[in-house]
Order: sequence, then C-alpha cells, then structure tokens
Amino acid sequence: MLEDAVGLAAVTVLAVLEQAYFSLQVIYARRKYSVSPPATTGPPEFERVFRAQANCSEYFPVFITVLWTAGVFFSQGLSSVCGLLYLYGRLCYFRGYSQSAQGRLAPLYFSAKILWVLVGFSSLGVFLSFCRVYLNVDLLQEVCFALDLV
Repeated sequence: MLEDAVGLAAVTVLAVLEQAYFSLQVIYARRKYSVSPPATTGPPEFERVFRAQANCSEYFPVFITVLWTAGVFFSQGLSSVCGLLYLYGRLCYFRGYSQSAQGRLAPLYFSAKILWVLVGFSSLGVFLSFCRVYLNVDLLQEVCFALDLV
C-alpha cells in the first residue's frame, strides 16, 4: 500500500520544503529591509517577497488536496508529474514576483493551469469511482467497450 503513494508523498515532502524555503526568504527580506514582525509593509522589495510567500501559502491547501485526490482516484503517476510542474511554476512565480510585480504573471498562469488539470483529474477520478462503487457501473469499461464497437 505504501508503494502506491510514494510518488504523491515525495511531491508532498518537496512541496513542504518549498514552502519552508519561501518562508525563509521572508525572514531574510525582513532582515535586509529592516521590517520587524508583525509589520507586513515596508519597501516594495520586501512587500513583493512577503506577498509572493503569502500567495503560495494560500494555495498550498488546495494544491495538496487535489494532488492527493487526483493521485488516489485517477493516476498517481500523472498527478505526481503535475505536482512537480506545479511546484516548478510556483518557484518561478516566487522568484519572478520577488524581482518585479510583472514577473509573477506568466508563472502564475502556468501554475494555475496545472492546478486546474489536477482539479479535473480529481473530479473525474472521484466521479468514476462513485459510479463504480455506488451505482455498480464502470463507466471507463463501458466507454472502452463502446469504442471497440465503433
């Protein structure tokens, strides 16, 4: 059973490490720009780092939820690959936003698309499992059977 989730677990640990890295960058920016907690305003350079970290943290629960739901109910492999792409997009987002507000846009759109793919995989996987478990209908098998007849 554990082997069935190793890809998802690896991506999750990597995601937690990425979040820790973002948090550390805020600490370093606080020191660099002399912004003491609990203040969240300061020079624009600090505010961009702070906002990038906050935005990544806001999306983290959504990402983890759809990563695992898609992995369990749809495909661990595809979900893990999507998870890695999402984390790469978030890293690019963080770096881009830290440089300039415009630098966040392309990576933001990229990571949002990956997140929507995971939402789609999750929805489809849960729907197919629901049909199989509660309606005794294996829609995937039915579709494959119908395509063989055509």
